[in-house]
Amino acid sequence: MKKIAIFVDVQNIYYTTRQAYGRQFNYRKLWERISQQGEIVSATAYAIHRGDDKQHKFQSALKHMGFTVKLKPFIQRSDGSAKGDWDVGIAIDVMDVAKGVDSVILLSGDGDFDLLLDKICTEYGVNAEVYGVPSLTANSLVEAASVFHPIDDALLL
Repeated sequence: MKKIAIFVDVQNIYYTTRQAYGRQFNYRKLWERISQQGEIVSATAYAIHRGDDKQHKFQSALKHMGFTVKLKPFIQRSDGSAKGDWDVGIAIDVMDVAKGVDSVILLSGDGDFDLLLDKICTEYGVNAEVYGVPSLTANSLVEAASVFHPIDDALLL
């Protein structure tokens, strides 16, 4: 059976689906779809911790589905901008897990991950799939993926 690892850039998926469709992503539908392809041996969702009730319920739902939820504190800078980036953490975890799976599935539209996907595909022979909103996913990420799955109505609430 194919071993699959899932990595979710929660902030990216939240904002891109909201911007493109005005709707939220359906993680349960994603889980059902991917679990039909093989055994999900690792599933991690990377989010920013703001401490509000709605967010806590969402994180609990992800955990109930089978995701490990990793949180980083929300940092408000003095100039009003905010910081909360998981790119390096996601990359480290993908590198750690990729050697032991057949397929890495990344949910993000962030082009910063293109080099990561190139590396795991060429050096580890891993299949790298990306789920992203077509109009808001970097072309370099689509090109680096073995398979690009557009997020559309079938994966939205």
